Amino acid sequence: MARLQPMAGNAADPGVSVIARTATLLKVFSGEHPRLKLSEASSRSGLSMTTTHRMLGELVAANLLSRGPDDRYSIGRTLWELGEISPLSLHLRETALPHLLTLYEATAENVHLAILDGIEALYVARLVGTNSVPTISRMGGRLPLHTTGVGKVLLAWQDEAFLSAYLARELESPTKFSITAEPKLRSQIREVRRSGVSWTHQEMTLGNTSIAVPILGHSGLLAAVGVVTHTVKAETSRLVPVLQNAASAISASLLELMDHDGVDSLG
Repeated sequence: MARLQPMAGNAADPGVSVIARTATLLKVFSGEHPRLKLSEASSRSGLSMTTTHRMLGELVAANLLSRGPDDRYSIGRTLWELGEISPLSLHLRETALPHLLTLYEATAENVHLAILDGIEALYVARLVGTNSVPTISRMGGRLPLHTTGVGKVLLAWQDEAFLSAYLARELESPTKFSITAEPKLRSQIREVRRSGVSWTHQEMTLGNTSIAVPILGHSGLLAAVGVVTHTVKAETSRLVPVLQNAASAISASLLELMDHDGVDSLG
């Protein structure tokens, strides 16, 4: 594999492959930083200005990135198109979408579909309306497991080794209501496992309550689906049954897809 030659001021390991450096450069773009100047991309990636400038130019030429009139770079159309044919889009999101729409119509609340990715909840789909409570989640975004409804579902279905490693970390506390103490989190996780329902009250965003349930497959957890509403109007007794119905419908559709098309992975 071709390798870049060391350059002055390049903080990257000169033994790292071109593909690895390209991946590093692409990953500097995020929901918080969707458009970057050359200097910002260089600083965030650890690559030299010379290397970053050359690689950005090549990525723009391939339509993987685009360059605006203000000389800021952003994700390009080709990269977006490639993302849309990933299993997460074609299999999970597209299969779940009709049921998510039904859930939204029944609740008129924020609807979230998430999977576990590393130690975070990755939001695969999100439906909101003009009257939905504001949230900081976004499709393709990531949030902590212990402060979100879908995240607590994903956390509850992991084994003890994962759980112990996760709880041993210094956990984020986005609000004063975020629960970070291991004994209380373990107690909540046991309850989620018992009841099949998780909820958070103002743990990610003040004024918001999140309720979520698991989407299960033949061998365990596939994803989590949840709604976020105003804490003052959270109606657990009304929301839980419609969430469970949505999860069952999504599970049945995903299992049918996997059995019919021989799909063995959603991501």
